[in-house]
Amino acid sequence: MNKHELHGGARYLGGKVEKAIGDTVDSRDWRVSGVKDEVAGGAENLFGRAQSAAEDVADATPGLIEEVRERAGDAATRAADVARRGAHEARATVRGGDERLLWAAVAALGGFALGWLASGQRG
Repeated sequence: MNKHELHGGARYLGGKVEKAIGDTVDSRDWRVSGVKDEVAGGAENLFGRAQSAAEDVADATPGLIEEVRERAGDAATRAADVARRGAHEARATVRGGDERLLWAAVAALGGFALGWLASGQRG
């Protein structure tokens, strides 16, 4: 594990916590900052993983450098996907368009109502 994997993982986790705090206290700034840290941390972690893979392969078999380049390209593609998803989530959070909490509440109320009806102890 190299410093990029460690630092990226810590920043990703910190971003998750920061976003959760922002959701709890209804702070748009905290949520946006948390999503930004999640995306940046995830990208740095993936970079570190690609770097570790490149070093391992270079040390073990010099003939496999091309495979490592492909893996690094795949890791970069995944990092870009993580960044796009994070940016999309940040935009949705900023716009207030995140309806997952509403649907979770509706599902919880529906489950409670079904449980209440099925229990037969309504009176």
